[in-house]
Amino acid sequence: MTTQINPYLSFSGNCREAMSFYKDCLGGELTLQTVAESPMADQWPAALQQGVLHAALIKNGVLLLGSDMPSPDGDALVNGNAVALSLTCATPEEMDTFFEKLAAGGQVIRAPHEFFAGKIAALKDRFGMSWILYYSTMPQS
Repeated sequence: MTTQINPYLSFSGNCREAMSFYKDCLGGELTLQTVAESPMADQWPAALQQGVLHAALIKNGVLLLGSDMPSPDGDALVNGNAVALSLTCATPEEMDTFFEKLAAGGQVIRAPHEFFAGKIAALKDRFGMSWILYYSTMPQS
C-alpha cells in the first residue's frame, strides 16, 4: 500500500446528505456506517446513534472520507477557509461537469478558466466545503 493523505470532512449531522451529493457529482462507490451499526455503538449517547460514524467515497485513486462525529477535542465545528479539496481532473470536460455539479447551490469563487498550466476553477459547495478543480496541459512525468 502506498502512503497517502486523504481529506476527512466533518459534518454537523448532514454527512449522509453531503457524501451522497459528492457521489452524485463525482461518481464512485459510497459506504456509510452509522454509530448504531458499529461495534462502538454502546460507547456513544443515544443522540448520536443515527449519525454517520464513518463514510468513504472511492473512485479510482480518489478517497474522500467523512463523519458526523464531534471533534475529539470538544471544539465546535466551524467551516474555515484554511483547507480546500483539490480535485485534479482527467479531461477539461470532466472538470466542467464536476464543477457544474459541485457548484449547484453553492458559491462560485472562480469560474473555470484557462491559465498557464491548463484550466482551473474554485468554488464553495452547498455544505461550505472549498474546492479547487484543476486540469493540467503540462506533460506528466
